[in-house]
Amino acid sequence: MTGGAYATLGGIRHGRPGHPSEHARSRRAVLPLAAVAAAYTLAQLLLVRPGMGLGWDETVYVSQVSGHAPAAFFSAPRARGVSLLVAPVASWSSSTVLLRGYLAALSGLALYLALRTWRGLFPVRVLALGGALFASLWVTLFYGPQAMPNLWVALGALAAAGCFLRARAERSARWGLAASAALMAWTRPMDALWAALPLFALGLGRGHRRALAALLAGLAAGALEWVAEATAAYGGLARRLADASAIQGGLAWHVAVPDQLRALGGRTLCRPCAGALPHPALTLWWFVLPLLAVLGLVLAARAGRPAATALPLLCAASAAFPYLFLIGYAAPRFLLPAYALLALPAADALLALPARARPDRRRPVAALLCLALAAHLGVQLAVLHHTAAGATAAHRAWARAADTLHHLGVRPPCLVTGQEAIPVAFAAGCSSAATAGHNANTTEDALVRTARRIPAAVLVPQGARPPGYARAWASVTLGGTRLYYVVPEAGP
Repeated sequence: MTGGAYATLGGIRHGRPGHPSEHARSRRAVLPLAAVAAAYTLAQLLLVRPGMGLGWDETVYVSQVSGHAPAAFFSAPRARGVSLLVAPVASWSSSTVLLRGYLAALSGLALYLALRTWRGLFPVRVLALGGALFASLWVTLFYGPQAMPNLWVALGALAAAGCFLRARAERSARWGLAASAALMAWTRPMDALWAALPLFALGLGRGHRRALAALLAGLAAGALEWVAEATAAYGGLARRLADASAIQGGLAWHVAVPDQLRALGGRTLCRPCAGALPHPALTLWWFVLPLLAVLGLVLAARAGRPAATALPLLCAASAAFPYLFLIGYAAPRFLLPAYALLALPAADALLALPARARPDRRRPVAALLCLALAAHLGVQLAVLHHTAAGATAAHRAWARAADTLHHLGVRPPCLVTGQEAIPVAFAAGCSSAATAGHNANTTEDALVRTARRIPAAVLVPQGARPPGYARAWASVTLGGTRLYYVVPEAGP
């Protein structure tokens, strides 16, 4: 690494403080980071389509604070952080376009702040390239404007690792470490623990007690509501953890690497995860990224400055471990924290490669790397287009189902159960219910009693038998679904 300050676990070397030219250079130094963050926000708005309706999980989080529909069942693994994150918009507006714009701007700002925590640990050009590498992944762009927790864990983990390295020398970094840890735990407590595990281990070392205290305080503050809710609504913390594990298929040894590879072609959830692997062009970057990060570590170690490169690698490995080896399904968003943490060491290696080539080969090496990055970006944008188009089509199908329900007289207050009940119910402004599965929150007897009072509907896959209580209800075909419904005023 050339230029900028160099990090060690013992502190950070800085230039002359207080000099006017230093302050001017400091202001100019953040401009590349701001440009990357602004480009990330703009790309979300242009490529992910703000009009894309809410996804299944998004409706669960948004419904907790929205007045558009009753709150959906909140299962054990979920945390309230995302619901509170969207509350400034979702609590008073049902506009998906407005919500997407708000989240795109917020995620861009969070990326900028996370990258800033690494100033002095890597040169600004490395931070800008690392931020661009992470921000240009299709999964990062796709989930930036969505009400989902994984990106916020990723940005919190990136900021926490940077703040940890600075915390010994800077009091403000300890506050940043606490805030970053709180953000992770606020949105996904168990993921926060895995991502912070290397920080905790290093914090036990001599001289890092204040950093450890800040880390623990942040994690505790972020997870406090989740733990309190476990006691109040889930039968205790141990029971909630057990229920969360069961919903994820039971945490046990399972090599999910092939599952994650299958998901890289644009499958937002791969459960069950079967079928052929995507074309190698879609998965090559997945192997290159960690290799570049390791190369960055090797180069940093040879230069006598391994700390800033080793720590994000350790945190990335820890954050990825449960999703690669402990669950039996996959989703690309699960590995967002690992991608964010690997991006900076990978960028450092990329920028070092031309400089380490022979003088007469530096330009060809740089040109080859630029071509490779351009091809990589083209692949990411192609997958993003495919994924966003598929998600938009699915969300429009839910909106059409909601319109059909309204046309049939199933209007709020109302109840929807059956296949894809949660997103359809939210789109229709109805309550959702389930008598079995991970989202079970009622019984058939309770459903029957409710259907005597308010309009109700059951969504059943075409060709399947409806529940016994709905067999006498009127029905219509809706795509690949049979919709059974009853409106009490009109009779079954």
